[in-house]
Amino acid sequence: MKENLRVLEAHESGKGILVEHDAGYISPTHPENQKIINESKSLRDHSKPFIFYAVLQKSDTPNRNGRLYPEKILRREADNYKRMIQKGTSLSELNHPESSIVDLERVSHIIDDVWWDGKTLMGKLRLLTSPGFHERGIVSTPGDIAANLMRQGCTMGISSRGVGTLKKKGEQNEVQDDFELICFDLVSSPSTPGAYLFDKPEDKNNYEENIEEEKNLRKPESEKGMGKSLDLMNKLSDFLGR
Repeated sequence: MKENLRVLEAHESGKGILVEHDAGYISPTHPENQKIINESKSLRDHSKPFIFYAVLQKSDTPNRNGRLYPEKILRREADNYKRMIQKGTSLSELNHPESSIVDLERVSHIIDDVWWDGKTLMGKLRLLTSPGFHERGIVSTPGDIAANLMRQGCTMGISSRGVGTLKKKGEQNEVQDDFELICFDLVSSPSTPGAYLFDKPEDKNNYEENIEEEKNLRKPESEKGMGKSLDLMNKLSDFLGR
């Protein structure tokens, strides 16, 4: 049944597969991440995978796709996901497929833990690299590809994938109670503000973002000027009305 659903585009309502292209990214330039990458270059023990922490999602926070995840729903799905972690089934892919099924041939990493920091869902992920990658630098799996991209200085995003219904609420599409969280994929273009990957959980505050400020920066100069003009007119009206 889920396979008949299609991926809903940004700002589109209805029922379908919900993918968030802005959950965050792995920054290879961050000092702590650079330390992990440099150490991994010389690894010869395949039991030492790449491990990162990440902001996975935020509740009651509008994202760049025009969606909002209510806290009650996201906390419920996080609890369900913890059971998947315990079973060892919390697998995710390299790139978003247009499917609600996790394809084992595309699996690149596993989520080892999730927890809440206020309204922010945090996570710990492990890239599933192969012995050949660590021993001889051979890239043969999606996990190897992700690790090699990091080693080459590329930046990757992390993005949630789920199935559910979106209903318009003001300027946002609100996720409804039928939402089911599937996984957190690695992508090239990350959407939840400030949802980046880093070495230590306490580094989370270094990556905070404000979508409203970002929108304002993207406005044409004419619109910005208009806003300033209206502000000056309002101030003048207040002065003359005294």
